Amino acid sequence: METRSYKTISAKKETAIGKWYVVDADGEVLGRLCTRIAHVLRGKHRPDFTPHVDCGDCVIVLNAEKIRVTGNKDNAKEYTRFSLYPGGLKKTIFKDMLAVTPERVIETGVRGMLPKNKLGRGMFRKLYVYTGSEHPHQAQQPETLKD
Repeated sequence: METRSYKTISAKKETAIGKWYVVDADGEVLGRLCTRIAHVLRGKHRPDFTPHVDCGDCVIVLNAEKIRVTGNKDNAKEYTRFSLYPGGLKKTIFKDMLAVTPERVIETGVRGMLPKNKLGRGMFRKLYVYTGSEHPHQAQQPETLKD
């Protein structure tokens, strides 16, 4: 057998054809769902995964308001942000964040699991989170994401 035929195929931005997946967050645990989404956004589920290329797929998350957490994280999990002014540290607990902006709960969890550079910001732009079970991406013919 010709051993020179074993070539490592490295994905390129032009050759990475992205698919669309839809995920229902109803009753899902926040951390476990975010890891699955980050895995697909990064492209690690694909056989041609290349770490320095954005070869991931697009993910649509529905029913963001029905996500759940385990233990006492409803009252104990805090989200912090800083306004860059003295004394500008703002803290919000999970329960309040879920009541006001449930999309941000999933977005924050997934963003923390992606690379912290230009490549990660491009991957994050392919995440679409919606409250309710309707989304405007029917033309892309999304498939349901399997476990």
